[in-house]
Amino acid sequence: MDAIDVALVQIENNSLSLVQYEQFPVHDDLRNSVRQLSATSNIDEISRLDCVLGQLFADSVLKLLKKARLDPREITAIGSHGQTVLHLPVADPPRTLQIGDANIIAFKTGITTVADFRRMDIAAGGQGAPLAPAFHAFQFSNDTRHRVVLNLGGMANITVLSKGSPNKVTGFDTGPGNALLDDWVHQHLDQPFDMNGIWAESGNVNEVLLKAMLEDTYFQLSPPKSTGRDYFNLEWLNKLLELQHSSIPPENIQATLLELTVTTISEAIKKYAEKTDEILVCGGGVHNPVLIKSLEGKLPGIKINSTGKYGFDPDCIEAVAFAWLAKCRLDETPVNLSSVTGAISPQILGAIYSAQK
Repeated sequence: MDAIDVALVQIENNSLSLVQYEQFPVHDDLRNSVRQLSATSNIDEISRLDCVLGQLFADSVLKLLKKARLDPREITAIGSHGQTVLHLPVADPPRTLQIGDANIIAFKTGITTVADFRRMDIAAGGQGAPLAPAFHAFQFSNDTRHRVVLNLGGMANITVLSKGSPNKVTGFDTGPGNALLDDWVHQHLDQPFDMNGIWAESGNVNEVLLKAMLEDTYFQLSPPKSTGRDYFNLEWLNKLLELQHSSIPPENIQATLLELTVTTISEAIKKYAEKTDEILVCGGGVHNPVLIKSLEGKLPGIKINSTGKYGFDPDCIEAVAFAWLAKCRLDETPVNLSSVTGAISPQILGAIYSAQK
């Protein structure tokens, strides 16, 4: 909920190009309302925000098209991931929920909309996440380098791309990316995120707390695996803080949370992508220089670059990925990777909401 990402993408002859990309701000009140949603939220509030976000997503698309001087009739489809409010892939029954009503998007824009990408994979026994690795393989596979694409969103996930093997792809959520960092700084400084990692840099890592965090069972699990705010949240953190023998200054906790993100990412790469030559970073965390510098220190000898080096703004990758996934849905091409999600079979992902032209 940092902003709404809208990417205008052209795909033809198995080639993809980014035509235009815009970020549209989200009002603080709406951001806070969505952040407060959980498995115990009132269904009336969930359904209200489903409609509000659908309207907002549609408006954002129309604003971008106006700026690009394009008529909605020139657009084949919209791929809308929606806002995840629940992700419980190992619950009984496993389930996930993204809101942002695609009916509203299709009606307001007049553009066929593809949404609800994750639940078919879960129905097939998969984690429903991450889904971007299929796009990462399409766009960033390389014949001469072993690459990892690192998405630093609320959660952090990696895609492992072996050189010369575009069909050999693995990937998973390593654990928290920015989520805990954002929630902690919001609670203590009333800021949406820790600008440039300055607050974390002002603190010192608490090794006892870090050790307790790293002992969480999620980090011991083998992939396929995925996670979300339903698991890694302030409640999770506060339970660990209650076990500490002394109080810890808030800035030291922020420093420790950043160290948790960096350690779990670097250890995952060392264990599951030991041949890595280059890491391509995307997502909001790419703008945190303290985090990136710390990651470089833990992975010496590996080049770490923003996806911007290869023509894609690091903030736009998820939006572009779901445009590509929408194209795959219209082409009826299965795109869930069993090696990533653990699904028992390839599936066509996404539901189509047709619009009257």
